[in-house]
Amino acid sequence: MAGSTTLPQSGQDAQVQGVILSESAAREIKSIIQQQELDAEKVRLRVGEKGGGCSGFSYVLDLTESQKETDEVFEQHGVKIICDPKSLLYLNGTTVDFRDEIMGRGFVFTNPNATTSCGCGSSFAV
Repeated sequence: MAGSTTLPQSGQDAQVQGVILSESAAREIKSIIQQQELDAEKVRLRVGEKGGGCSGFSYVLDLTESQKETDEVFEQHGVKIICDPKSLLYLNGTTVDFRDEIMGRGFVFTNPNATTSCGCGSSFAV
């Protein structure tokens, strides 16, 4: 069952901030849900990390209807976000934004836990 989790930081207990979704990212997620004709009531945005990438960890975004009992659940701007406890250790406080600029468009992660990240912003190290 999802619940309130605390994560230690610098010897102090810190409350879970979760994964933060910007308004522009939420708009893009809703647009993708609509374009793919998914059930907006059932679909969740899974945010996670996996080993790999040029800096050690890669970010993972996935639209899914499956949710585990251990997942933490957040809702922002009408989008339900889920994150497994292991990923949350690395992603707590991370902001997911969406940018549509002349040099390209895509999701951008700002992770306060990352000590380094690659030039493209899709991987990080802690």
